[in-house]
Amino acid sequence: MIDLRTIVYVDGFNLYYRAIKGTPYKWLNLHKLLSRILKKQNRIVGIRYFTAMVTGRIDPNQPRRQRVYLNALETIPDLTIHLGSFLAKSTTRPLSGTNPPKFVAVDSFEEKGSDVNLASYLLHDGWQDRYDVAVVVSSDTDLITPIELVKRDLNKPVGIVSPSNQCPKGLSDVASFVRHIRVSDLKRSQFPEVVTHMQGKVIKKPREW
Repeated sequence: MIDLRTIVYVDGFNLYYRAIKGTPYKWLNLHKLLSRILKKQNRIVGIRYFTAMVTGRIDPNQPRRQRVYLNALETIPDLTIHLGSFLAKSTTRPLSGTNPPKFVAVDSFEEKGSDVNLASYLLHDGWQDRYDVAVVVSSDTDLITPIELVKRDLNKPVGIVSPSNQCPKGLSDVASFVRHIRVSDLKRSQFPEVVTHMQGKVIKKPREW
């Protein structure tokens, strides 16, 4: 059987908001998920998970749950976590249809850096010949150009695992292959309720989940 070194690049926020939010499957073991979705010839030699630390401005317990989940992810061999930044700010916006205009304060939340970091590592690892196949878990069309560069200049295939029901056409057009995340994949790819860290630390699934 063909053995293809495969590195997976996970856009954490895109995965969460497109496939996981609102489901009971947030305690997700990414290696199990990807092993179910990819072919047996794809030997996963690395998973890079890109995210940012949330602020807790709306839900004070959210940062704690996120930290617990990141601790669980760190128990997966060859998985690395890459942090961008998460900006929370208040702005004033006009209400639609009011005359004279009325203004309200709006909390704005923006994740910064993950797509740039993902693109940078996708290209860097490719130039270093660390993979035979790259897989991007995202439906963000901002990643079209780096995927094109890897395919054209490095002659390496780049697949998409789309968290969305339909992969955006721009991404599907440049991808070497497209896979989708099914609810059954999420359900069968959960961590156990209790995970033991390599340093002996016991990690328990948050009850609120």
